[in-house]
Amino acid sequence: MHVLIFGGAGFVGLNVAQGLLERGHAVTMFDAAPLPNAAQRAFADHGDRLHVITGDVTDERAVASAIAGGCDAVVMGAAITAGPERDAADPERILAVNLLAQVPILQTARSSGVRRVINLSSAASYGASGQRFAVLEETMPCEPVSLYAITKFASERVASRLSDLWQTDVISVRLSAVFGPFERGGGVRDTPSPQALIAACCARNEAALLDEPGEKDWVYAVDVADAVCLLLEADKPQHRLYNISNEATFTAEAWGRSFAQGRPGFVCRLATQGETPSVPVFAPSRGRLSTTRLADEFGWRARFDCVGSAEHFGRWFDQYGRG
Repeated sequence: MHVLIFGGAGFVGLNVAQGLLERGHAVTMFDAAPLPNAAQRAFADHGDRLHVITGDVTDERAVASAIAGGCDAVVMGAAITAGPERDAADPERILAVNLLAQVPILQTARSSGVRRVINLSSAASYGASGQRFAVLEETMPCEPVSLYAITKFASERVASRLSDLWQTDVISVRLSAVFGPFERGGGVRDTPSPQALIAACCARNEAALLDEPGEKDWVYAVDVADAVCLLLEADKPQHRLYNISNEATFTAEAWGRSFAQGRPGFVCRLATQGETPSVPVFAPSRGRLSTTRLADEFGWRARFDCVGSAEHFGRWFDQYGRG
């Protein structure tokens, strides 16, 4: 299978790409940003099955050319994860990348005979509903607030509507709070995970001082990639929307303490009174995403818990994350 990933240089896109490459598939990564050094090194053994296209997802000609080049499936992962300041300052660009770019991709995928499209959405789609329910299922009503959340929810509805009208195979997935390999600072992600900030503190030989524990259904990016690969490979998924998350919650603080083990001199803890936190936790409280739909249909469950993800990420960090 040949999969084209829009937003391929984003950290979720990179994890999906790695998962596909390790399964023997071919991957084309389309992004305005170049592949980071860590990805270039990690993907070095897959060079014959990896192609990179530099382009803007809002450039319809570039998008059409990439799809027409030949692919069996498409992952729509290009997004601006905007905070309130960017919402106010640049709503046009947020809407263009997160929502409006979707339609030309879907149109060209349809005309080119692409077998399946996966739309990477977000738990942010639940919006205010996330504060009212302890567990969030795909059928629950959504009340998105931020432009990122609004565009992600709208992308699901647009994809579903056009899929119905065109009789095409488009699946949306709502990702919980993702963290893991390849996450880095950049121009399109205003709210990095605390785990990424903890790792950055470690790389600078600084203590990681959190402003709050940050309890959430954190999901490791490798688990996200496994679920997306499963949906790309599946014959006929029963639904057009799936949550991808972790069955258990844990705190960013606990994860940081696990990550710190085996790294002499590195400290991760809550900031005490009078200390300036070095790790802001952008993790508003909400209910946990239910993964029953994926579990019942495919037997899928996240493999990495707090300790397991910290150990796996620690090995990746030591090999790729310091340079």
